[in-house]
Amino acid sequence: MAEEQPHAKITGDFHNITVEELYDKEKYDLSTMEQQDVMQLLQTQPEGLTTAEAEKRTEKFGRNKLETKDVNPFFQFLGFMWNPLSWVMEAAAIVAIALSNGFGKPPDYPDFIGIVLLLLANATIGFLEERQAGNAVKALMASLAPECKVKRDGEWKTMEAAELVPGDIISVKLGDVIPADGRLLSAHGDVSIDQAALTGESLPVATIKALNDDVDEFARRGLRALAVAIDEIPSGEVGGEGIGFKLVGLLPIYDPPRSDTKETIDRSLALGVAVKMITGDQLAIAKETGRRLGMGDNMFLSKTLKEGPPAGSGYTDVDQMVLHADGFAGVYPEHKYEIVERLQNMGYMVAMTGDGVNDAPALSKANVGVAVADASDAARSAADIVLTAPGLSTIVEAIIGSRQIFQRMRNYSIYTCSVTIRVVVGFSILIWAFQFDFPPFMILIIAILNDGTIMTISKDRVKPSPFPDAWNLKEIFSYAIVYGLYLTASTVAFVAVALKTSFFQSKFGIQTFTDPNDYVLHSAVYLQVSTISQALIFITRSRGWFFTERPSILLVISFIIAQLVAMFISVYANWGFTSIQGTGWSIAGIVWIWNFVWFAPMDLIKFAMQRVFEPRTNNPEDAKAVASRRASQVSGTSGRLYANRTRSLRSMERPQNFANKIMGKSGKKMDPKEMRRFSSVQTSHAAQVLGGNNS
Repeated sequence: MAEEQPHAKITGDFHNITVEELYDKEKYDLSTMEQQDVMQLLQTQPEGLTTAEAEKRTEKFGRNKLETKDVNPFFQFLGFMWNPLSWVMEAAAIVAIALSNGFGKPPDYPDFIGIVLLLLANATIGFLEERQAGNAVKALMASLAPECKVKRDGEWKTMEAAELVPGDIISVKLGDVIPADGRLLSAHGDVSIDQAALTGESLPVATIKALNDDVDEFARRGLRALAVAIDEIPSGEVGGEGIGFKLVGLLPIYDPPRSDTKETIDRSLALGVAVKMITGDQLAIAKETGRRLGMGDNMFLSKTLKEGPPAGSGYTDVDQMVLHADGFAGVYPEHKYEIVERLQNMGYMVAMTGDGVNDAPALSKANVGVAVADASDAARSAADIVLTAPGLSTIVEAIIGSRQIFQRMRNYSIYTCSVTIRVVVGFSILIWAFQFDFPPFMILIIAILNDGTIMTISKDRVKPSPFPDAWNLKEIFSYAIVYGLYLTASTVAFVAVALKTSFFQSKFGIQTFTDPNDYVLHSAVYLQVSTISQALIFITRSRGWFFTERPSILLVISFIIAQLVAMFISVYANWGFTSIQGTGWSIAGIVWIWNFVWFAPMDLIKFAMQRVFEPRTNNPEDAKAVASRRASQVSGTSGRLYANRTRSLRSMERPQNFANKIMGKSGKKMDPKEMRRFSSVQTSHAAQVLGGNNS
């Protein structure tokens, strides 16, 4: 005789039970206890907990989330003083107060205080920026917090999973992430939880040939088929047993794409992003949908991924077919994953959109997984981007926005590297050639003003590239070296002319400099280095003439403020502690003229560098095409889009026998205007979206 499984002994008040006791299986094994014992232990009812009771349990057990350790703001602030640049500044401060003067002279407190203040200012700026970014991320994560359906006060409510308490009754559906440890009370059918990637859409079940023909004809028109059947119940009772369903007909159902889908695809193609449809629908439905959306109908069944390209397709292997196909039909999750993987193995960056649990493996595999609005929790967890607005148009905005960010990062990288090279190389040459002892404190002032200007580049108005971008470190460093050495030459030449010639005295009537460490010369060099370095940003931010691409107002304002500060420091500052003396307006004006003369050719240098890095070819016709690549990018894309739609129109213009068969002789035929909806004007407009987007 089998020994009876003992029931847990339910004693005491639930509010006296600790969390540790609930997880102690020797005391309360909730996975094997009888359901009524679980309900009794947790003191809950089928109607769920009351709000008041839930609040009490939250106070006792805490929120249903892992505790995160907040970073101490003070230590976070100190972290900005612990990096290589800060180490150099800190060492300079120590030298200034302990070693710099020596020979019995007092410590250089002004330099020490100045360096420390600049250190604090630099750390404060970085700290505030990081805190602001961190707060923005926290707000975003809060908006994407996992939610669940819970029964409170006898009603089903949607709330954050963090608000769950022991004893809550929750409801989950396919694709949801289980929000907490729980005991299954009831289910509709079999339940599988987080065991493997679940299969997705099912393929049509074969029936008699006549029905298949009708279903296929529906599919060729982009229509789904819904079977209608009746069953007779002899007893007349609703729940009685019938004699079997009898098919009475098929209903065509048109499931149109969203209104913004075609425009999204057009804009994606115009941006140089290939779009492929991966669906579990029939191949005929996929092809018709592709034609309606202007994607083309070069689509294949998922089985070709295993069997190879079909005969007559013109493809020699599966990779070639995957690369050039417009889409695949009848796919399962493993097929989506394989398509993404094959494209990645060929060196392509792949983005994948999805909404269901069956999309999760491919979303996770893709370089950029995009979960659309109302996606399942599994898809949201696997994705890199979660859309909060319905439709796919947001993806195009994300592409444009990311390319704008890329351009800003590229501009920033070239500018920063250029200024670093010009400061390090320039002052090294001045020290070696002229024994020029430029005060370190003024270098810090230059760095602070440059940082203040460059911070606004994150809000700069840039034009995104009309084709996908990629980091080219060779190009970035080449630009930086050329710009940096050119600016270095401008400073070295200025000091050489001031010290070794009487040019400035004879032409402008100013004093002659004989001492390389003249305080006035220090101020003049500071102004020359500061102003032309800050002006470099207008060269790096544009591909054409710098004055043809309008910068953001914020960048212009910050540049003007930095120039005014540099000007007044140079003209009026008499800071003996940092070895500078006011130049007066005459010398400042000469510096501005000097910088203008050296700044003017910088666009020509940029154009020469662009010719070096533009693709070159020996074919004259190809060379001509490459030279006008950017100007013709939009029109070329427009032509490809129009040709794609022309092929689609030819496929659509066929007899309307099927429409007559369904709707009778008087059935309404497709309007020619509808078939010509992909006009060249619309296509050209879609291809020129990028050209007109200059945010």
